[in-house]
Amino acid sequence: QVHLAESGGGSVQPGGSLRLSCVASAFPFPYYALAWFRQGPGDERERIGCITSSDDSVRYADSVKGRFTISRDHSANTMYLQMDSVRPEDAVIYYCAHTNAAMFRVCALYTRADYEDWGQGPRVTVSS
Repeated sequence: QVHLAESGGGSVQPGGSLRLSCVASAFPFPYYALAWFRQGPGDERERIGCITSSDDSVRYADSVKGRFTISRDHSANTMYLQMDSVRPEDAVIYYCAHTNAAMFRVCALYTRADYEDWGQGPRVTVSS
């Protein structure tokens, strides 16, 4: 059974940095595209970025482009979300996600409805 274990959530000051990690298990990590989503109270779960397996190319939502960086370490089965220049509106819950459909596929092909497996969703708070 696919398992995605997230860590790194917590509090950060406006303009500060935080890194989230997502350790994956029970599937061949290098073969699959993965994604990061986030969700605030009363909001739809928004995909903020994804990373393709074959070349580790990344796509970002406009809301985080230029501030957040997605990367992955194949040897550690881990995907990362580096959050820089954090803003108050970034204070929501973050999820990493996997879909069985994304084997050797470009990550941008998949929407929220395609993802089957989710991390536990650590909360990020932004306060001075």
